[in-house]
Amino acid sequence: MTTQEQRLKRMPIIGWAWVHPRLAAWIVLSIGMVVLLVLEARDVGLLPTQWIALIVACVLVAGACVWIISWEDTDEEDEAAESVTVTPTTTTTTSDITTPS
Repeated sequence: MTTQEQRLKRMPIIGWAWVHPRLAAWIVLSIGMVVLLVLEARDVGLLPTQWIALIVACVLVAGACVWIISWEDTDEEDEAAESVTVTPTTTTTTSDITTPS
């Protein structure tokens, strides 16, 4: 790990995002989607409850997007685990050994 990465990890927000990457991605994507929603629908004349419903829907869709994208991470982890080969070890007990009569 380089000193630049260590310096970044010491920053509170970036350090937290490094530990919780999916949650951080959800928050960033949610903020972006809500900002776009507000910019595009500001002149539509929505009621406050409609705004709340749309904002909640944006946050949930952002969470679903991050969750779906994380499926690919899980597939890569599964492939890495499958690629590791384990050689079985055998043990011999005294009952397995036959003696000539």
